[in-house]
Amino acid sequence: MELSNITLIDSFFLVGLLQETRFPELLCAAIMILYLVAITSNGLLLLLIATDNRLHVPMYFLLSQLSLMDLLFTTIVAPKTLVDYLSGQNTISFISCGFQMFVALTLGGAEDILLAFMAYDRYVAIHHPLNYMVLMRPKVCWSMVGVSWFLASLSALVYTSYTMHFPFCRNQEIRHLLCEILPLLKLACADTSQYELMVYTMGVTFLLIPLSAILASYTLVLVAVFHIPSAQGKKKALLTCSSHLTVVGLYYGAAIFMYVLPSAYHNPWQDNVLSVFYTIVTPALNPLIYSLRNKDVMGALKNIIGKFLLPASLLL
Repeated sequence: MELSNITLIDSFFLVGLLQETRFPELLCAAIMILYLVAITSNGLLLLLIATDNRLHVPMYFLLSQLSLMDLLFTTIVAPKTLVDYLSGQNTISFISCGFQMFVALTLGGAEDILLAFMAYDRYVAIHHPLNYMVLMRPKVCWSMVGVSWFLASLSALVYTSYTMHFPFCRNQEIRHLLCEILPLLKLACADTSQYELMVYTMGVTFLLIPLSAILASYTLVLVAVFHIPSAQGKKKALLTCSSHLTVVGLYYGAAIFMYVLPSAYHNPWQDNVLSVFYTIVTPALNPLIYSLRNKDVMGALKNIIGKFLLPASLLL
């Protein structure tokens, strides 16, 4: 098709799960509740880590970055999804679509890398406990966070720029919860097969390298844990590691299904369900997974509640 015969478009319609389900009101309420849980739990965890001196250690610093990423990720998706449904409009401009894609790719990629660094943190804590604060000194922690954000944003910039340069046809419906590469490429008026293959190959590589590092780290960690003589120490180490592994399982399980499994094995409806899971459900669950069984975090929460309740009780 000649480019001159193509009518270029400047906006799209996001046709997500709310537009395709038989119970949109129920799903809308569930998304709203999960979003409130996500912003409350992640915001509270960030507050606790910032204000409690006992949480000023590398593990919680990295956890605060994970909470920040989750908070931003769910915020670029959930509010627009809810507003679009309640207002009866689900349009997104070309520029806003590109921006949403860039931010989502940056946050997803940064979390991918950060989870690998968090696994390394647990490896150092258990294998080299005496040198832990040296090996994981603030400069190293900030470097880990900086590398996560830099590599993810650089990758996102390249993908977004190249994806959005394609001409798009009259069909403006993106059958997805948010602007992502593959759903958007289905609207392109050009041959995108080679680019899709490249996206698939690079996506698999970007996922599997950190995942391999995580599995290697935790293999060494579990070997070391079972050699800890103290039953209490062994239990504490396993508890901390199990929380991280649960988060890793949620993140990589969804990512592998979406980006590693060939498209022939999943349809747009399944992709939409999964997009709700990794953009809204997972950010709501992650801080709860890390906090509910963590004595340090729960202790910090009790302290901050006590600071607010004690002055109030004195005024009565």
